[in-house]
Amino acid sequence: MRRFERKQNVFVNKDALGESYKPERIEERDDEISEYMDALQPVVDGWEPNNIFLYGNTGVGKTAVTEFLLEMLLEDVSQYDDVDLSVISINCKTLNSSYQVAVELVNELRPSGAEISSTGYPQQTVFKKLFQELDDVGGTILIVLDEVDSIGDRDELLYELPRARSNGKLEDAKVGLIGISNDFKFHDQLDPRVQDTLCERELHFPPYQAPELQNILESRAEVAIAADSCEEGVLNLCAALAARDSGSARQALDLLRLAGEHAENKDDDRITLDHVDIARQKLEQERVVEGMRELTENGHFALLAVVSKAAHDETPCRMRDLYQEYLRLCNSAGIDPLAQRSVHNHLSDLRMLGILSAEENRTGSRGNYYSYALDVPFSSAMEALSDVLSLDSVLDEIRKTARQAEAV
Repeated sequence: MRRFERKQNVFVNKDALGESYKPERIEERDDEISEYMDALQPVVDGWEPNNIFLYGNTGVGKTAVTEFLLEMLLEDVSQYDDVDLSVISINCKTLNSSYQVAVELVNELRPSGAEISSTGYPQQTVFKKLFQELDDVGGTILIVLDEVDSIGDRDELLYELPRARSNGKLEDAKVGLIGISNDFKFHDQLDPRVQDTLCERELHFPPYQAPELQNILESRAEVAIAADSCEEGVLNLCAALAARDSGSARQALDLLRLAGEHAENKDDDRITLDHVDIARQKLEQERVVEGMRELTENGHFALLAVVSKAAHDETPCRMRDLYQEYLRLCNSAGIDPLAQRSVHNHLSDLRMLGILSAEENRTGSRGNYYSYALDVPFSSAMEALSDVLSLDSVLDEIRKTARQAEAV
């Protein structure tokens, strides 16, 4: 049996490719940083802060830019005696209501041992406790709610907090909300009154283009990877793959990191294009598996319908045909099917997760419709479905159909 031993033939600081790494400078976001600084300017001037809403795909710099600017803001306002700034940041990923977010904020503000229970209080009582804690802190308080879309339509806190001072619920604290969302639909689902306050200043972070991603990779690779340990074209390929897929810097960095890990595991001294291809396949599989965790059983069957159509080489496929395949599969498995509108929502979720692609078809006066197709390899989708569905006969039938289609 082999023993553990240190491997450093490729990396000199692999942490520089990780999510927790904080670079000295944020690359390729100058316009967004400038606009964001304008939105934060009232804090420096001593006025009530703006409420700011950031949206864009995962991995396009929303959280990184927020952390970078707020650290700089805290440092810069320290020179002004009349500005007392506090920043509270929480991730809402595991919190699905205003109540849970309010409890989390209260406990963040209270000392250890004085936390409140996550159940048992009326919502307005928790809000009252939160306002009291905020007033005890006083000054200007910026509350960052990352992945705020997890709250869903139970968004009362997003209405109450920005209005708390004008409604007399806060006396000493001036509170500003910074909401960060990956869900483009979340804004439209908010109560119009919440939109008016939370989205006082909106900032859109577009996907990165390939040249921007290459610049980001080059700056990180200088810190992370040993000299001459990258084959020519590796950074370009990582950038191109990520730009074509999601425009995510996180994906580009993950590709480079996984390619480097594979090279080191093989005792290779350089990261090659083949290593990047292996990393791409691994990431695609992980993305499907992660996306499957977000879905209900009917979401799995919606994906299975697309996979089945793909096996017959019938994708992109429009909604009405996918729905018929979905009904057939549900009947075969003995589960109760959803209405077509609900299945359409599942397909939209799969599209947002990057598992499906959608092509808009224009039909003139009759309206438009979408045709759906897999946006990940067929094999990756099949492996993920095999892990969550106990339908060996159905999955074997789909595999057989796919093999027959390939042979034709």
